[in-house]
Amino acid sequence: MDLISASSPQRLQPTLVLATLSAGFGSAFQYGYNIAVVNTPHKVLKSFYNDTYYARHGTSMDEKHMLLLWSCTVSMFPLGGLLGSLMVGGLVDKCGRKGTLLINNIFAIVPAILMGVSKVAKAFELIILSRVLLGVCAGISYSALPMYLGELAPKNLRGTLGTMTEVFVIVGVFLAQIFSLQAVLGNPTGWPVLLALTGVPALLQLLSLPFFPESPRYTLIQRGDKDTARQALRKLRGWADVEDEIEEMRVEDQAERAEGRLSVLNLFTFRPLRWQLISIIVLMAGQQLSGINAINYYADMIYASAGISAAHSQYVTVGAGVVNIVMTGVSAGTVEWLGRRLLLLVGYGICGSACLVLTLALLFQSTVHGLSYLGVICVFSYIAGHSIGPSPVPSVVRTEIFLQSSRPAAFMVDGAVHWLTNFIVGFMFPSVQEAIGAYSFIIFAGICLLTAVYIYVVIPETKGQTFVEINRIFAKRNGVEIPELREETTGVEPHVSPPTQETFF
Repeated sequence: MDLISASSPQRLQPTLVLATLSAGFGSAFQYGYNIAVVNTPHKVLKSFYNDTYYARHGTSMDEKHMLLLWSCTVSMFPLGGLLGSLMVGGLVDKCGRKGTLLINNIFAIVPAILMGVSKVAKAFELIILSRVLLGVCAGISYSALPMYLGELAPKNLRGTLGTMTEVFVIVGVFLAQIFSLQAVLGNPTGWPVLLALTGVPALLQLLSLPFFPESPRYTLIQRGDKDTARQALRKLRGWADVEDEIEEMRVEDQAERAEGRLSVLNLFTFRPLRWQLISIIVLMAGQQLSGINAINYYADMIYASAGISAAHSQYVTVGAGVVNIVMTGVSAGTVEWLGRRLLLLVGYGICGSACLVLTLALLFQSTVHGLSYLGVICVFSYIAGHSIGPSPVPSVVRTEIFLQSSRPAAFMVDGAVHWLTNFIVGFMFPSVQEAIGAYSFIIFAGICLLTAVYIYVVIPETKGQTFVEINRIFAKRNGVEIPELREETTGVEPHVSPPTQETFF
């Protein structure tokens, strides 16, 4: 029975499902929740800022001062995310993938407490400080979680589990939109609870995740503990015969020893990983620069031009959140069937087309009746397209195209690009939009096209392949040799090549 199970396509086992839920709900969910939680109740929070200022100084805050404080409140989150992404490499190596996720809960629980008491303390500074800490939490989890899930999953389920990072981000965004409705917690009495709720998933993860195994790959390759790795695999797979996966990890370990542990600086100068590094930079930059944050920023204005009142637009935003969740779920369910490349190409195609049509709709809606409604359709279409490929799939690909030794450094680069481009769009788009108006979406359409062309030309299909097999595909593009692994016998230590040697062994 064990032999049959080991050789057949592997299914989701309860331990793997529960580990995914615990890790995702306490990590990526935080990212999504804290992106969206300050958007809808921003007037209520600004009122608190002004009331606090008045109580201190006896005068109301001027508009410039308010704009500065609110800009700090919003922009501190991606800034914290950048800081967190730079911390993650050292944490996942020293503390493990699961250990990093557990430590990261500090950066959710502490700000939850601070924001919960900020109204009583009459200190809006606590909210701004908390946004930095929550950004650090998001920056660490956005890199550590896909690494953990990608290393837990069997190769035939790696795509599905890889998309769970984005699924939990989207669920976090959606629940934040629900809770921040004025009728729920987005009001003058409920907002401290709304902001403090971010501590609940962190507490649940602290209570549940310790009962699930550490990444078997980390345990075997970096800790050298084969017995613990074998026990973890048996729990995750649901059967005793896991020797095929142990052998696959041993083969990867041989390649790892030849490659050596890579720092971020070494990663940029290491020829055998040149195209992998370029690929994750393009994927993460394309994800943010393709306009998803700009669409969200512009959405309320588009809804207003279609005749939707401000009171009702919050419910339209929730509807867009439903589309986001549904289409991300479709991506998670089809990524192992349709593959990574197709979902990315289709997603960018929909996004680019939506941006072009939206440009025309915004330019001519004042002269052509009904085009304002076309703008709303474009927003929903763009969100659907981004949710199919550009949002969830890069989390899968970035885990698959690097081996164990280079993955932490690669995720530091990946995270830094993600948060920097996130910050750039948020900082630059209002000025660009003011300067060229609707034509700004042509820029996003062009970025969608360029990213899609790169994916089509460079990035291979990775579904159903081991990490070593994927890296062999990239080796040809990098122009390096792949010596055949000759030490296939059990109990024989592989020969350790010098780390400076440019091979993929």
